[in-house]
Amino acid sequence: MEITATLVLIGITVLTSYQAWNKSDLLNRWMFTPYLIKNRSQWDRFVLSGFIHKDGMHLFFNMFTFYFFGSTIEYFLIYRLGYGLGIVTYVLFYIGAIVIADIPTFLKHQGNSYYRALGASGGVAAAVFGSIVLRPLSDICLFGLICLPGFALGGMFLIYTIVQAKKGHDGVNHDAHLYGALAGILFILLIFPSSAEMFWEQLKSFRLF
Repeated sequence: MEITATLVLIGITVLTSYQAWNKSDLLNRWMFTPYLIKNRSQWDRFVLSGFIHKDGMHLFFNMFTFYFFGSTIEYFLIYRLGYGLGIVTYVLFYIGAIVIADIPTFLKHQGNSYYRALGASGGVAAAVFGSIVLRPLSDICLFGLICLPGFALGGMFLIYTIVQAKKGHDGVNHDAHLYGALAGILFILLIFPSSAEMFWEQLKSFRLF
């Protein structure tokens, strides 16, 4: 099996998450805590929190999703920019999306000493929606049962995320999902401007039956 940047990032995340489950001091130090970021200038939490997860299911779902969609972005960037620059850009894209996705959460909860969050959802959402921009008609399957074109499932996910973010009562950081998704879309449009036209042309060719 080829060792890709996606696999390396997954490997690091699995190891650090496992360590966090067994070392409460590491978990507490890496968790995304806006109050401590602001009052103790622990800005590294923006990045570190993306490499730990709540439990095995949280980790599996994020990394399983990231493997498929992250690989699409990685190969696309290597094709467009060359191997070296493509890999560097990809890693910066992933980590940058994790950071950007948490900025609204930081601004919203910086005065709340009880708020905690963790996980790579912002970076994963960026990879998913960046891939949808590139391949909007490719099917995305939920648990192997329901398969829909990426643009359709992505659109429904965004609507659901916006609604849930406004409610804000289920303990999930929906803002990270939303802004991670937007970061992924914007990144692809900026680095490959013609992708907007290609996206539209693919949508026009879509046939339901």
